[in-house]
Amino acid sequence: MPASGNPATRVAQGALMGAANIVPGVSGGTLALMFGIYERLITAISDGAGSVVRFARGDVRGGIDRLKSIEWGLLLPLAGGALVTVVLLAGLLESGLEDHPEAMAGLFLGLVVASIVVSWRLPNWDGPRLALMAAVGVVLFTALGWQAGPVADPSPLVLFVAGAVAICAMILPGLSGSFLLLMFGMYETILAVIDDRMIGDAVVFGVGAVLGLALFASLLTRLLERHHDTMLAVLIGLMIGSLRVLWPWPNGVGVIGDTADTSIPGTGLEWPPAGDLPVPLLLAAAAFAVVLAVDRLAHNRP
Repeated sequence: MPASGNPATRVAQGALMGAANIVPGVSGGTLALMFGIYERLITAISDGAGSVVRFARGDVRGGIDRLKSIEWGLLLPLAGGALVTVVLLAGLLESGLEDHPEAMAGLFLGLVVASIVVSWRLPNWDGPRLALMAAVGVVLFTALGWQAGPVADPSPLVLFVAGAVAICAMILPGLSGSFLLLMFGMYETILAVIDDRMIGDAVVFGVGAVLGLALFASLLTRLLERHHDTMLAVLIGLMIGSLRVLWPWPNGVGVIGDTADTSIPGTGLEWPPAGDLPVPLLLAAAAFAVVLAVDRLAHNRP
């Protein structure tokens, strides 16, 4: 889809980016790169974050000036399209997680593995970065084995922090907010908040997202500018380690669904019965192929 100023095109782009961010392993930032609007989007987000910081400091005039500098013609249609898609897809994904946890975990596995493959070529690898990636992956894989299950009935503070952390994915191509929520056992909970129209919880999550963006946008942008390849190595390590919460591991199914015995932390890594392999494997392969196809389109974009 070519980048243009047509509002309908922007809404469609936002819808696709929203769909990407709600599926673990797919990044809306990656699609923004594909559409040729990533740098403009980051600038608009940074201007918005800067205005929040200025208002928080009591600099009303400075905050208004920063608000005026935001490219609203780009940001509003993208945000509107993304919001509609998130609301429409939340119920479908929540039902899938409850009724077919193994199949959904297989689907997510394919998405994450493909994202690792796509991201692998981004940094300039050397010995220290490979070691850092491996260390991050091993530590996270081990740590996630001790997650007992999804976070049920989270407190407002947990919702606030989840929003603040997940929003970081907006400025990190290759890492989606849903992927971070899945890692922390909050994915299904947030889907329920959206699908059930739990306004109070949604507001707390949204406030955390806005403030998190204001606090972290400049920091993450600076880190990527100054330590680009090292940061990417860390992110790839996180993606590799996160495979612990996905199919075929029983503990992974427990994290994204309710079928595992979550009373025993650190469940083993036994494989499921052979009869349960075909559907998750097929979905994983299909998801893997789709992500690679989207990546190829991005690189072939004129």
